[in-house]
Amino acid sequence: MTATPGFGNNLVHLSVLIQRRFTQLCAEHDLTNAQAQLLCLVKDRPHGMSELGRLLGLAKPGMSGLVDRTERRGLVQRCSAEHDRRACRVSSTPLGKEIGDALYADVAARLPGIADQLSPADRRLLEDLVAAVIGATASDPCLADADPARW
Repeated sequence: MTATPGFGNNLVHLSVLIQRRFTQLCAEHDLTNAQAQLLCLVKDRPHGMSELGRLLGLAKPGMSGLVDRTERRGLVQRCSAEHDRRACRVSSTPLGKEIGDALYADVAARLPGIADQLSPADRRLLEDLVAAVIGATASDPCLADADPARW
């Protein structure tokens, strides 16, 4: 099936709208987008540094810098993995979990507002289509662990 002309550009425009709204929500919680994504990934369970780097699309130096900055704010902590003392896992602190949960709630409540101009039927259709696209990416090994239900 061939996409209609301009569909790619419309998708980019939609992603810009989503990123702007997400950036506003992050700023209200005094977080960068990257810190917010990190907190949402570790708010319920620890993750290894390499796994986080893969999920966030960051190389090792970038991942280390992000964790360093977020750790200095008291939002995450590093700990050694039980099976390998050389491996490092990142978990949220109580403050990080509190902020991550609050951001998660705000994203769930306020980000969908970008579709407020749609009729209820069109909004449900959009929700179903987005879920279908996300479900289709589950077969992609690079995206399989990026479960949107955790957000």
